[in-house]
Amino acid sequence: MTTRDPKVISAALVRDWVQHALAGLSEARAHIDALNVYPVPDGDTGTNLYLTLASAATSVSECCEEGESADGPGSVSGAAAASAMATGALMGARGNSGVIMSQILRGAGDVLGQTGDVLLDGGAVHRMLRRASDLAYEAVAHPVEGTILTVIRGAADGAAEALGGDDAPGAADGGDARRVLSAALEAAQEALDRTPTMLESLRLAGVVDAGGQGLIVVLAALHAALDGAPIPDTATDTAVVDTLQPHVVPPDYEGPAYEVMYLLDADPDDIPDLKATLDALGDSLVLVGADRLWNIHVHVDDAGAAVEAGLAVGRPSRIRITHLLADHTTVPSTPPAAARRRLVAVSHAPGVAQLLEGAGVITVAAQPQVRPSTAELLAGIEEASAPEVVVLPSDKDTTGVAEIAAREARAAGMRVSVIPTRSIVQSLAAVAVHDPDARFDEDVVAMTRAVGATRYGAVTIASRDALTTVGPCRVGDVLGLVDGDIVLVGRDVTSVVRDMLTGMLAVGGELVTLLYGCDASADLRSELEPWLDETFPLAEVVAYDAGQPLWPLILGVE
Repeated sequence: MTTRDPKVISAALVRDWVQHALAGLSEARAHIDALNVYPVPDGDTGTNLYLTLASAATSVSECCEEGESADGPGSVSGAAAASAMATGALMGARGNSGVIMSQILRGAGDVLGQTGDVLLDGGAVHRMLRRASDLAYEAVAHPVEGTILTVIRGAADGAAEALGGDDAPGAADGGDARRVLSAALEAAQEALDRTPTMLESLRLAGVVDAGGQGLIVVLAALHAALDGAPIPDTATDTAVVDTLQPHVVPPDYEGPAYEVMYLLDADPDDIPDLKATLDALGDSLVLVGADRLWNIHVHVDDAGAAVEAGLAVGRPSRIRITHLLADHTTVPSTPPAAARRRLVAVSHAPGVAQLLEGAGVITVAAQPQVRPSTAELLAGIEEASAPEVVVLPSDKDTTGVAEIAAREARAAGMRVSVIPTRSIVQSLAAVAVHDPDARFDEDVVAMTRAVGATRYGAVTIASRDALTTVGPCRVGDVLGLVDGDIVLVGRDVTSVVRDMLTGMLAVGGELVTLLYGCDASADLRSELEPWLDETFPLAEVVAYDAGQPLWPLILGVE
């Protein structure tokens, strides 16, 4: 470790902070994911925070390496590294938790950049936390207490109290940084412990807020950096995350139909059996990793079986399934030269991606456990190569990220609108009424109306015992969700789906859209549509083999 005063605001201090934070989130990721209040298998707050910090860490490392290669060791300023940290977090933000964390790091970067390469005292710690709190609250249209917002404000208040209050002389300058940060951490923990008293969903689940727990890890990482603690080895595991890149398929490719990639949290003892299973399913198998984090890549004809193999031994995330053969027959994503307006939609399933691309929509791949980042959505907008772009996030937790990407694109002179679709079926409804020849505002209004007229539902399997708003559930129970809320708990997927549709169609519906996942049973596929035709003969039914993991069925009612 480089010898230095850890209280000096330098590039090394910023780099140590994000590396400690990354190591801490790597260790706590699964625990934070499990704090998500719903027992559905898409708890992703820990993963979203981890990947957001991974982007920040990469940005800081690149900033330091580029600066030192140009001007020599130690030439990079703390302000430059802090700016890189904020930019990296912003572009790598995933989900609401990632967006808010990016604003917290931006606030910290603002103060660190203003302070420059001087001593970090308690006053600077307080200003940093207060600025982070203010920006975090500003980032949320309707702030809710009992979340990460409460925790960051608690940290800022704790720092102020340690200095004698916001109006005391010590709040502006002076004070020991470690002492003030320790007080802020203690206050943040107290605020986190209070979150179940502020949100009924947390109280029912018996957990604290997941985002707030992640923030505690990040603040503790700054304390470790100030102490000059060595960086844990787990901080280097981000190389595994950064290797998930799509495979380039040659024109004469004749191998298996699908490329499957995902990260896997699993016991090392289970990896040899997994490797044998995947090897028997297809070819081009690559399986790398260490401890509990593994990177899986394989070409198979049965994508669902490849994902199920991972589910059998651990917890897959960042799942990406590419239809290799379809890449040569689908409509190219590059628009015609005359195209004035393009749509960009987030897709959680290969079948839906193929459907959207066939309609000329640019798709950004995502899965329920890993939302797309700001950079990925911005790349989709830029790929559109059109002066007007409409973004469909397909998930309420991706809307904030989409808005940031849109803001970046607008700064570059593009006209971009985000329609806050909360499910892929709402995005499909918007695409169905899209009119590229209409005026921009008229087209956006028409798509927004179609989205508002589309209710959405889904079924999945409970990943843990929990108390839901409709009663208790146990691992393995079937959960039925309508408009994002659990409304049914049962034991049979087909029965739960029928009950959901009966309730949704009771108030009317002209079109039912069914998206079958890779875990959809043959019985569900063969029985559901005939039942709909008999029970609701006036409703038109369209069905697609979407192939999404974890959700046997996603449905929409218009």
